[in-house]
Amino acid sequence: MTQSTDSAAGVDLNLLLALDVLLEEQSVQGAARRLHLSEPAMSRTLGRIRKALGDPVLVRAGRRMVPTPHALAVRAEVGAVVERARALFTPGRDTDLRAVSRTFTILGHDTIAATHGAALFARAAREAPGVRLRFLSESHVDAPFLRQGTADLEVGVIDTTDPEVHVETVHEERMLGVVRAGHPLLTGELTAARFAAEAGHLIVSRRGRQHGPVDDALAALGLERRVVGTVGTYPASLFVLRDTDLIGLIGHWGRPLATTLGLVAFEVPLELPALKVGFAWHPRHDADPAHAWLRGCVREVLRSEPPGR
Repeated sequence: MTQSTDSAAGVDLNLLLALDVLLEEQSVQGAARRLHLSEPAMSRTLGRIRKALGDPVLVRAGRRMVPTPHALAVRAEVGAVVERARALFTPGRDTDLRAVSRTFTILGHDTIAATHGAALFARAAREAPGVRLRFLSESHVDAPFLRQGTADLEVGVIDTTDPEVHVETVHEERMLGVVRAGHPLLTGELTAARFAAEAGHLIVSRRGRQHGPVDDALAALGLERRVVGTVGTYPASLFVLRDTDLIGLIGHWGRPLATTLGLVAFEVPLELPALKVGFAWHPRHDADPAHAWLRGCVREVLRSEPPGR
């Protein structure tokens, strides 16, 4: 035990910062650029990290490098230690956002990036030019992305079940129907029966599910719609709807996208549950001033109406 303790005490804590950047970039070249080092120097640093951890950390997979299972397991804790150090030496009241050099990963469905990405990038350029934003699409499988440190913030309709995760709801809204311009459904009175029977329906589901709240609401009225298939994202669904007579759904936040493509959104003649739109983060980010700034930016853009709405 004494040998292990002495070994740990002898580790250069600067390696933690290097490890954090390496796991974020998953590239010696990218990490070297971020840390203003030469690639040979960064390679030597990676060698020291490997020796300290007793693990390869990053391994070659084709033309890129991927983290080992052990690296993935410690990634969140490494990031948390680095963030706590930043918070310790840079009190929130004195934080100079223009001096911050960070990459924040935002997890959410593609509509969030499409409708609010421009505002977030513009805000970062004005207030924190050293901050880079990386948008990740939702996965078809559930995983503790915030706990693992894969994402810094989850935005949209939050359905995480991790008990320690903080969730802030910004507003509630209901889904709208959406069809191509000139669709027969837009002529005459729109009833639940017409909505169900007028044409086939396209569902957006990252898991490929072909049943949802709309089907439950129709079933309560003794009605059933014909689902012809699913796609993984709302933007993809809009291109399908534009060139077919299918009926789809989209949230109010995605209405500008539909309008841009010449689609028409309408109120669905059903009692649908409200969707809680907001964001979630892991509590290890609570004391991080830069992360607090990011949460504030996201809060404001979610409260504002997207351009063209």
